[in-house]
Amino acid sequence: MKDVITIKEIARKLNVSPSTVSRALQNHPRISLHTREAVHALADQLKYLPSATARNLKRGRTGVIGMVLPEIRENFFSEVINGVEELAFEHNVTVALYQSHDQFEREKQILTVLASNRVDGVLLSVAKETQQIHHIQELLDRQIPLVLFDRIPPNLSAHRVECNMEKGAYEATKWLARRGHQLIALLNGPHALVASEERYRGYITALVEEGLPVENALIKRVDLTTPDVFLKMNQLLSAPTRPDAVLAFNDYVALDAMQVCRNHGLVVNQDISFVSFANLPLTTYLEHPPLASVEQHPYQIGFMAADILLKVINGDTAPDDFQKIVLEPELVVRAQNTVL
Repeated sequence: MKDVITIKEIARKLNVSPSTVSRALQNHPRISLHTREAVHALADQLKYLPSATARNLKRGRTGVIGMVLPEIRENFFSEVINGVEELAFEHNVTVALYQSHDQFEREKQILTVLASNRVDGVLLSVAKETQQIHHIQELLDRQIPLVLFDRIPPNLSAHRVECNMEKGAYEATKWLARRGHQLIALLNGPHALVASEERYRGYITALVEEGLPVENALIKRVDLTTPDVFLKMNQLLSAPTRPDAVLAFNDYVALDAMQVCRNHGLVVNQDISFVSFANLPLTTYLEHPPLASVEQHPYQIGFMAADILLKVINGDTAPDDFQKIVLEPELVVRAQNTVL
């Protein structure tokens, strides 16, 4: 393996001090033009690359930001990562990616690791099991810049970027009601997720405005796993009053629920219609995708969250001048290829 060329090696070959080489590489005016030209010429000849690690340590930084999210396999979070990496690449910042797999204890351990390694900042979307925030508050108490995105715990003062899920659920439910659906069910997420409560509020508001019944039997909580979705959708179909439409927590939940309907011999989007969240690209390949899905702009969420974090790290935004960005959702009607 070829030896890495260092400032000390250049200094030895030119018979000058390492500090002189360092200043010459930065074109410091106190170093003579002759010396600067000689240092740059030799550095080019030897293919010297400045050490980002050394440069960051001199500034009291690591050049690394931590990113913690539930599951990378979910398309939504993959798109968030794309947005984060786009900006991080422009700023020569490394992204250390961690998955909590929706486990509270794993999330705690990851944040401890990131804090002990003194990353420059953290981007966090909490696990569905997370109901306590002391481990997140500890990160803030250590004065490590933090930006929360998408899944954001309540009662925590921090920078945040999210999409308006209440409005998304409201518009989706109104759309179903205006298509003539009278019994609209909600396959919602866990209580612990703030986004679940936001969906619930939007759904209820729309039903009341449309004069439709609010029936507890039509509202089911799922833990976002396939077995639980199968169980809850079977319960909806076995009830005395079967729903004629379902608003699902996301496209993954909708796809599982739609399979249950097929198992019952129902024709999806004829016998029972589906609307969901996330607007997954894969649904365009399905013969019967959900009729509509709420676009949550994951790429923009990632890009904006990274932008806030880098501004805090660079001192352009005060750490306690908490920024809150709420993106507007879009209801993508797939059958008509339109956006409302």
